[in-house]
Amino acid sequence: MERHRLPGYAGLALTAFVLLAASTAAAEGFAPRLPLLAGTIIAGGITAGTEFTALRRTNTLALDRGDLGDGFAVVGGAALTYVLSVDAGLGPVVASAAVGLAAGVALPRVDSAAYCGSFVGMVSPAVFSDLDLVVAAGLAAGALFVAGRGAFDGFGGKLGTTALFGCLVVAAGSGVSFAAGSVPPWGEAVLVVPVAAVAAAATVALGVRYGLGAVIASAVVGLAGGLVLPPIHPRGELLATAAFCASFVGMVAPARIDGERRVGAAGALSGVLLLAVSPVLAGAGGKLGTTAFVACLALVGADEAADRLAN
Repeated sequence: MERHRLPGYAGLALTAFVLLAASTAAAEGFAPRLPLLAGTIIAGGITAGTEFTALRRTNTLALDRGDLGDGFAVVGGAALTYVLSVDAGLGPVVASAAVGLAAGVALPRVDSAAYCGSFVGMVSPAVFSDLDLVVAAGLAAGALFVAGRGAFDGFGGKLGTTALFGCLVVAAGSGVSFAAGSVPPWGEAVLVVPVAAVAAAATVALGVRYGLGAVIASAVVGLAGGLVLPPIHPRGELLATAAFCASFVGMVAPARIDGERRVGAAGALSGVLLLAVSPVLAGAGGKLGTTAFVACLALVGADEAADRLAN
């Protein structure tokens, strides 16, 4: 049975740019974000256009039995993470990282799907107060996870973007609204950007150079950040969030962004974007991954634009 990949492409691309468009619309009182967001949208759009062209040439893939298992893994990861985060009190970063690490070690066949689901489960109880809504968002994300296979493969943050898509679909269908987050001072970038750069570089080093794989590497960095940074720094929660966000950048494949330095640069960009998009979609599951996804798209798009100009 064949399935089309273009719906998966559309879902991923639109979710990423919904985040940026909403951030731009909410820019009142935070004008310095506008040039950054505009530049990111342009550069990321170049990459998205290139990916769309490639997908049109090979628009279909065959469904297989593993797709059903992946879908269930997304839902299971979402529910388990939400329970650990909210009911067990671990918080979203530690809960998601723990689920990702457990899946990477014990269930490598579905670790990416389970990790994707864990990002759905990071949703705030102020947004989805009922586990049923989390499961529904997991189902929507699972559908995109399957339909989007082959679209944007190798880009860090793709799993989180898939998770945010599921949350947006269920929020729209249930009438749930997202809270407005606070506008952080740009001075926070002095702390956030270096942490994000190091976290992204460390993740790709662990995953590629030391052979842990993307899921385990990201989960290890996220777990370390979530457990260590809050107790030792007054802004530890923010720094742990930035480190976890950047770890998704570090899941990028070398064919997309190669080397710790360049991945670290994309991680630094994700830290800046994290501050820029903070006022919108507060509490949404997958927002961190989408931020990482956009950072990767933007860096690759900027490189592509530079190559075109050079030629």
